[in-house]
Amino acid sequence: MLPFFPFLIVYFLVLYYKKQKKVALLTAMDVTTIFLIAAVAALFNNTFDSGFGFYLILILLLIALGLIGSAQTRLKGKIDYKRMFRVVWRMAFVLMGFSYIVLMAFGLFSYIIALM
Repeated sequence: MLPFFPFLIVYFLVLYYKKQKKVALLTAMDVTTIFLIAAVAALFNNTFDSGFGFYLILILLLIALGLIGSAQTRLKGKIDYKRMFRVVWRMAFVLMGFSYIVLMAFGLFSYIIALM
């Protein structure tokens, strides 16, 4: 439920070994995305009393892959799979980070209201 801890651990480990802030940041983002997906799926399931959270995220990622692949085909005539997956994965980091904050705030707020 706390995906920012892996981010900090990976960031400082990569920074220590590689001595490059940009590489450390991007690697930490890539690793943390996995934890964010799991945390957001769990928060979604708890908040909305559902079991569909992970599948919703998976569907959204697949749609994003399809849209970006289609755009690459129209613009360049071919698909660069490595770049396509990297773009979707980094977009997932941003969207899951935002979703994590929103769902966590909503969950805390609803829990406080339920106690009153």
